[in-house]
Amino acid sequence: MEIYTEDQWKAERECYQAEIRPWVERRRERRSRGLKHPFEDFLWEYYALRGGRMLQWSPGAGIGLVGGGEDLFPEKEGYAQQGDVRYLDPFLWAAKRKNGLRWIRNLLIQTQNRAPVYACLGLHEWAMVYEEKDVRHPQLPLRLGHVETRNMVESMPLQCTHFDAFRFFSESAKPLNATTLSSEGSPQQEQPGCLHANMDLYKWCMKLQPLVPSSLVIDCFHLAWRAREIDMRASPYDVSSMGYEPICIETPAGRKSYVALQKKISEEARPLRARLIEVLELDVVLAAG
Repeated sequence: MEIYTEDQWKAERECYQAEIRPWVERRRERRSRGLKHPFEDFLWEYYALRGGRMLQWSPGAGIGLVGGGEDLFPEKEGYAQQGDVRYLDPFLWAAKRKNGLRWIRNLLIQTQNRAPVYACLGLHEWAMVYEEKDVRHPQLPLRLGHVETRNMVESMPLQCTHFDAFRFFSESAKPLNATTLSSEGSPQQEQPGCLHANMDLYKWCMKLQPLVPSSLVIDCFHLAWRAREIDMRASPYDVSSMGYEPICIETPAGRKSYVALQKKISEEARPLRARLIEVLELDVVLAAG
């Protein structure tokens, strides 16, 4: 076990919280005023996150913290004490969180090993507003209007591979997708070119807290934000009023731009997914799962 002095781990904790706190504070400010942010709020609402949880720092397994206490590193989260050293006990953590560990690991491994596909062109967001009543961001107008948005969905092949995007399609758009997706089938359907599959690395980091070190959490968070930005810029919504340049996937140049950005996110996600899989390779975690 590597040992961090009190100064070391406090410095790492403060650095992590300094990065994440502005996001937390903006979210809290918006909620206090009843405001919505179509980009940022997705990272909170879709992943059902709380600011306090996001601010909690963890070294992950294999790190002992001199001077760490129950207040910051509680036993209920899987922490144990050895002399003046506080550490995350993977066995204790896994014993309390048996459900789903193998499923998550299997999903990540299968996704990592599958060839990326860059054919969806962000049409999942268009399929979500195929029926006019399903517009999710009424504060933003549709760039092409509803009729042309619907025509786009019908004129281009829907090739979504991510269930959590597919399930928000308008009901009448679901049959247009190349495959009928299901939550149970996700390990066989997810692929590493998908923006949402790469965004979800942050979701898995948070579900696996505090086993996943905060150094990986922050990297996955920033990747999720960059992916979300691309997602909304390529959506049917007009985001120019928010200072963002739309990615016009209805044009050849826009489709080319989207695929280039999608590939970049996929390439950045690969080493992060590998690190997350490595966290789940711990024997005690596998045994518990």
